[in-house]
Amino acid sequence: MLLAVFMFALMDTAMKLLSARYPAMQVAALRALCSLPLVAAYLAWRGAYAGIFQVRWPMHLLRALLGILMLALFAYGLKRLSLAEAYSIFFIAPALITAMSVLFLKERVDPARWLAIAVGLGGVLVVLRPDGAGFLTIGGLAILGSAASYAISAITVRVLSRTDRNEHMVFWLMLMMAIGGSVLAAPNWVGIGLDDVPLLFCLAIPGFIGQLAITEAFSKGEASSVAPFEYSALAWGVGLDWLLWRALPDAWTLVGAAIIIGSGLYLIRHEKEHVEAEHP
Repeated sequence: MLLAVFMFALMDTAMKLLSARYPAMQVAALRALCSLPLVAAYLAWRGAYAGIFQVRWPMHLLRALLGILMLALFAYGLKRLSLAEAYSIFFIAPALITAMSVLFLKERVDPARWLAIAVGLGGVLVVLRPDGAGFLTIGGLAILGSAASYAISAITVRVLSRTDRNEHMVFWLMLMMAIGGSVLAAPNWVGIGLDDVPLLFCLAIPGFIGQLAITEAFSKGEASSVAPFEYSALAWGVGLDWLLWRALPDAWTLVGAAIIIGSGLYLIRHEKEHVEAEHP
């Protein structure tokens, strides 16, 4: 999981660098286009092309739309925020997934978890500057929208996993995002400079390795034990911000991140206890 988070941090760094020169929608399309050949090769290696068309098309289309929106908003937010700030806001995703599970999956959430969700949302407001200087910035709202899109997508994965193979979900997501993102980005498409080709490799290879690593992590370890390591992204974000832009997060970002991470850890721990109680 630590390897996966590091790989995704490198990929996000490439997205931030590209978003300074290309439209957000084009960066989202490039993310999918660069990863698609590797995903296709992975399916061939796994022998997973059998039954690839026997999937729940409406759910895959919805997930692709959410994926495009998530990446475009994230790229837009990265253009205006540091990696540490973006990660701090995006950490609200686990709380949003828990809240949305009530609406979409009819799961029951007890008052303690609702309180943790509310505390996490309060942490987001802290990151968005309670002093008013940067309150509700466009960049911050874009990352929040990206986290919401990710949360809804995670709910669709839970539904799709009942009938569709994981390999098929990854393949159709990347293919549909590549096509849909390219079509949406076409009117404002900017030609790719040769100097930016290395960044495209940093989109594809770390993203692919990260996906394999996170799949391995959750298949070999308990979710409640593995998931907390996702918060190591903040450390990578701070380090990369300093290395590339000589920027460090301010006190509000660190305090807000601590609140969000604390609520997220509680939700993960509470979920483990809930599962153990149901399946002793």
